Amino acid sequence: MSEGATTAYAAAGVDIAAGERAVELMKRHVARTRRPELVPDASGFSGLFRLDLAKYTAPVLATSTDGVGTKVMLAQELDRHDTIGIDLVAMVVDDLVVSGAEPLFLTDYIACGSVVPERIAEIVGGIAEGCCQAGCTLIGGETAEHPGAMGPDEYDLAGAGTGIVEADAILGPDRVRPGDVVVAMASSGPHSNGYSLIRRVVADAGLDLRAEVPELGGELGAVLLTPTRIYARDCLALAAAVEVHAFAHITGGGLAANLARSLPDTVDAVLDRATWTPDPVFGFIAEHGSISREDMEATFNMGVGMVAVVAEDAAERALAVLAERGVPSWVLGSVVPGSGRAVLTGDHR
Repeated sequence: MSEGATTAYAAAGVDIAAGERAVELMKRHVARTRRPELVPDASGFSGLFRLDLAKYTAPVLATSTDGVGTKVMLAQELDRHDTIGIDLVAMVVDDLVVSGAEPLFLTDYIACGSVVPERIAEIVGGIAEGCCQAGCTLIGGETAEHPGAMGPDEYDLAGAGTGIVEADAILGPDRVRPGDVVVAMASSGPHSNGYSLIRRVVADAGLDLRAEVPELGGELGAVLLTPTRIYARDCLALAAAVEVHAFAHITGGGLAANLARSLPDTVDAVLDRATWTPDPVFGFIAEHGSISREDMEATFNMGVGMVAVVAEDAAERALAVLAERGVPSWVLGSVVPGSGRAVLTGDHR
């Protein structure tokens, strides 16, 4: 591009030099995620990944794409950008692993009103940390500057991931049967769902995001920005150790709706609220927003971020495996003959 064109582009609001500096700053983060299958591409136009087909009999690729929703607006308001990338990775890889797929690599896309290299590097640092937690490579990405379409401090991000699973090891509804046990894995908070409602509650109740809230154990904004727990490696370890029939990633729509997606239409999952106490943040949101239990459960994970449906005789071992990996878990309910529903009963402790 000629100097005149570069100057004209800058006048339109696009800073090419800032974009190049952002790329340099993020390189060290990306390097942390490298898997041995990564193939260098000197041009940088695409990411290359070599599949070791000798490891598989009938490999099936899985793919998932997602974003972080309006949680990014909270990060922008608080000017804290180092964990929102973890949320992005979690939303992608924890969907991939539901089928039993191991996440291999991820690409990201960041759109912003103005490229601030240090801020972009913070975001990518979080994405890299998430990839390290999930065991996948950040194979490539794109940062796009959209002056006029977005404010200077605004950004949004999305990601797409690819995983692999043996054809005869794909998990899902066809494996679930009466007598199976439903095991819950604790969430780290609201994860990345329901933030449009959370932001409305904060605004309508006049809450200060920077205020300390003793019952939540810290600053309100920091608690709400707690990154989404990444379960991918824990789920893979669980499936390798015990007979897992299905997983369900509990995202938008809540526990019952998401678990129902992993059930055949011949069974129900009966879940007992008395088996757990939701994190205080959910009670805080419900109280300050005057939100009913029905609406809370239809919006938030309420403390359950991932569910495993395991064979009846595998439940005790499943809990032990998850405990060894530091994942709080408990028996949430059981599978009975039915019509494909997940039904919550009782009251929380």
